Amino acid sequence: MKFKMFSVVVGSPACIAKCPFCVSCETPDKDNLKNYEINWRNLEIAGNLANRSNIDTVMITSRGEPLLFPEQISEYLKHLKEFKIPFIELQTNGILIMKDKEKYDKYLREWYRNGLTTITISVVSHKYELNKKNYMQDKADYIDLPELIKYLHELKFCVRLTCVCCKDMMDTSLKVAEFIKFAKDNKVEQVTLRPVNDEYRRDSAHFWILRNKLTEENKQDIRSYLENNGTKLLDLERIGTIYDVDGQNVLLSLPLTKYTRDTNPENLRNLIFFPDGHIRYEWEMEGGILL
Repeated sequence: MKFKMFSVVVGSPACIAKCPFCVSCETPDKDNLKNYEINWRNLEIAGNLANRSNIDTVMITSRGEPLLFPEQISEYLKHLKEFKIPFIELQTNGILIMKDKEKYDKYLREWYRNGLTTITISVVSHKYELNKKNYMQDKADYIDLPELIKYLHELKFCVRLTCVCCKDMMDTSLKVAEFIKFAKDNKVEQVTLRPVNDEYRRDSAHFWILRNKLTEENKQDIRSYLENNGTKLLDLERIGTIYDVDGQNVLLSLPLTKYTRDTNPENLRNLIFFPDGHIRYEWEMEGGILL
């Protein structure tokens, strides 16, 4: 049994943002912010499976916002050292880093020392007003995204902007070209363009996605722009295609859906570890469980 990606899940579905397409969207409270005990024995099993698959990257992620659980991230990084996986990434919306910079500065410096290589910032655009509308629902200020990127670079992190592509936000080749220019101007190392997933279990997200997902014409327009204006660098099976567009690294990602599933046990996409010790190979299908 072999996998392409290793995801380590932090915390709970609690999140400070209110993304309409999100699988979670739970407001933080005393119940979903409690510290969960991590099953370290089963993390070792998952890490050994990752090593057997020659996985080179760990993604520290969450069903909500992982930065709500900084101590758990610290503990994960200490244990992940055992597996000597070269690249360790943290997926976040980045809001807490800038909203409480004094608190998170010490954590970020500690995490860098303990092997964290890349901060992956989730966005829907490079434009302040669109990110504010999506993440804050117009009820609070969004962060200064260029300032966040600059700050993370000062801490020596690699930065990836992962854009969830939605209707009227990131749905045309012109908007993609502007986004790529923004990334290059801000010296962002990597960009991911990910059309919003069609498959979610939360009803409110499902109905929003039906109204706001990209059309096949939108997707083809973006793909054609990358093909015509970039150089294809890598084809990653069931993950996506990486291009160089005017010196900017850009991944056009395939969604995590039934269409990217492979029933060959030697070609599984995800190895997913949850804090309670469960190890899965499917995000949404509950039957996809190893332990």
